[in-house]
Amino acid sequence: MANQNSQASAGGLFRSASILSIGNLASRILGLLREAVIARYFGTEGVVSAFVIASQVPTLIYDFLIGGMLSAALVPVLSEQVQKKQESEYTKLLGILFTLFGAVLLLLVLLLEWGAPFLTTLLAGGFEKFDPTLLPFTTMLIRLVAPAVFFFGMAGLVTAILYSLQRFSFPAIATAIYNIALILAAPLLQKWLGVTSLAIGILAGSLAQWLIMLWDVRRAGIHWQFSMAWQHPALRRILWLYLPNALALFVALFQVGFDRRLASGAGERSIAWMRYATTLQQMPLGLISVAIALAALPRLSQFFAAQDHENYRHTLGRGLRMVMLFVAPAAVGLWILGEPVARVIFEGMKFRSEDSAQVAQALTVYVIGMLFAAVDFPLNYAFYARNNTVLPAVVGVISVAIYMGVALWALPRLGYIGLVWGDTAKQAGHALIMIAALWWRVGRLGAQTTASAVKILIASLLMAIGVYWLSILMNDIEAASRLGAAFTVAIAGGTGVALYLLVLFLLGVDEMHMLSQQLQRRLFPKANR
Repeated sequence: MANQNSQASAGGLFRSASILSIGNLASRILGLLREAVIARYFGTEGVVSAFVIASQVPTLIYDFLIGGMLSAALVPVLSEQVQKKQESEYTKLLGILFTLFGAVLLLLVLLLEWGAPFLTTLLAGGFEKFDPTLLPFTTMLIRLVAPAVFFFGMAGLVTAILYSLQRFSFPAIATAIYNIALILAAPLLQKWLGVTSLAIGILAGSLAQWLIMLWDVRRAGIHWQFSMAWQHPALRRILWLYLPNALALFVALFQVGFDRRLASGAGERSIAWMRYATTLQQMPLGLISVAIALAALPRLSQFFAAQDHENYRHTLGRGLRMVMLFVAPAAVGLWILGEPVARVIFEGMKFRSEDSAQVAQALTVYVIGMLFAAVDFPLNYAFYARNNTVLPAVVGVISVAIYMGVALWALPRLGYIGLVWGDTAKQAGHALIMIAALWWRVGRLGAQTTASAVKILIASLLMAIGVYWLSILMNDIEAASRLGAAFTVAIAGGTGVALYLLVLFLLGVDEMHMLSQQLQRRLFPKANR
């Protein structure tokens, strides 16, 4: 029976992760298109760095108040409420959450409008060395995007509700809608508003993604009434679980602010280069690692609540193996083909070949950290599912200390690339400590996970050799034009992926067999009845 439950859980995890991955694929493709539009219309000028800082303010507030609470507290507690099948208590809790979140978020918007000049000095003070006009411009952008704090926050709450109901489709496409708004804003409004058009896109996109997910909650038949009954025990549990994570997030916010200030002093274009490189390495993380971790979180929470430790370990092990399977070839491709990829996606108009070289240089370092971050997401969520937010929070504080030490040492020697090395060191330190914590609290996940990791490593090394050899042969073609770069990425990258899959099949990786079965069921449903 346990084995049957494990197989059903694995299939359910694959289906849920597939839904999130499909939505994330659309979102990430649109995200790349968004960055390509920004790069071509505005390049890497100082106003782009000003926009990056202003756009990060609502994102950072969301990460601190909602993002960390979503995975660490909201989804686990709401999932348990759903499992208990107490609909009246569930909807009562939702009414309390909507009232509390709405009041707090509105207050934050007002504080942000008032404190924008202080934030500008804190985050972008280094601009004064290069272009003093960027400081008041950054302040104006921060004030303009401030209402997005409310929209992002309420969208995060609705996302947690949908995850607890295991409804993944609308959260998966919500970010795609946000990106569409930004993609349309630049060509439609930049002639009159310049970079300010992107701030208008943020407001429109954040509002749209909240409303569409709210509509899906209503479609699920969930209704609530606003309430100020803040003595609800589930609310206290959410806050109690969130507090340790809030400490770690506060330290992480300090790290981001510290990083932005250092980067603004390393050159007005440094922040733009780092943003474009980060966009490329975050695509596989969001598409693969975050999707699988989020899909596993409700199941892990329910297995832990039921004290079903065997299926808990099976689900976590399966999730980690799936992450390694898909992230490894993406990392190899970005590491070796970073510059032609940057040329294909970003070059044109105001984005030049020297910008592509700088983005590729940063990406080479970011990809190392990406490998650690990929396995780190499921590990964090595994502890959140166990209602343990203290340990990830403590590890988060330690990892920020690692970042600061490496960044302060490397910045004078390597320029803005030193900040990238600091971020990579932070990701590596966090993941390694979380792996050790997993063995301590959960135990080893079995020989199958270790065997799969070794086979994936072998396949990745062979893929790297093949892609590197082909990229050397095609170097002259890649350097000729963007079309040549696209041809190099397609041939070298495609051949590398084919070699990777072939080696995995020959080595008999179990996840490849499961993936093949799932694809057959999707493509040929009648033949599998």
